[in-house]
Amino acid sequence: MIKVLLVDDDVELTAMLVEYLAQENFAADAVHNGEDGVAAALGGGYSIVVLDVMMPRLSGIEALRRIRQSSPIPVLMLTARGDNIDRITGLDLGADDYVPKPCTPGELVARLRAILRRTEPQPAAAATASVQAGPLLLWPGSRTATLAGRPLDLTGTEFNLLEALARRAGQLISKQDLSQRAMGRPLSPFDRRIDVHISSIRQKLGTRDDGRSWIQTVRGMGYQLVAD
Repeated sequence: MIKVLLVDDDVELTAMLVEYLAQENFAADAVHNGEDGVAAALGGGYSIVVLDVMMPRLSGIEALRRIRQSSPIPVLMLTARGDNIDRITGLDLGADDYVPKPCTPGELVARLRAILRRTEPQPAAAATASVQAGPLLLWPGSRTATLAGRPLDLTGTEFNLLEALARRAGQLISKQDLSQRAMGRPLSPFDRRIDVHISSIRQKLGTRDDGRSWIQTVRGMGYQLVAD
């Protein structure tokens, strides 16, 4: 069974989710503050973390910051409905996705499975296959990437986005297409997930020798990776 860590101070909610997730072949544990959540996420052998934003002792945002300092474990944030600031901050810090509260258990399970599908390693036969775009090299099998030999510290969603851009380097890819490829679902109106993830990738790539960003924006249309 897939191990899931629930970090939320709502004891009744997490108890219900633990039972529901067990029926969906997930083994879930729950902790109820951010400090315990960080410790468990970094040492509990979990496959994915569900992290609430509003918690005592340590907020979900600060907990995510600490987790990302040491681990690329997938993180799904639970945010207040309509709170775009928390959503953008969470994505900017490396959350793989978010779900607004209240959400149904079925929606949570669907999001968990979508994240795990796009972050799980590929079969061994594909582990040595690489994708190259100039000095950028990606190995989808191991989900690692380098730029001119320098390792890139990417979250699962960031890796998927960069891989999609690298496979079509020099070509425009719409945000809708990127959302389907990297996040497994259509892009909703006014949804800034892709923009925030791209901004983070740009920071990690740095600039080219000519001063340009490796990822160019085509306003109102999408993005493209500069091809040498």
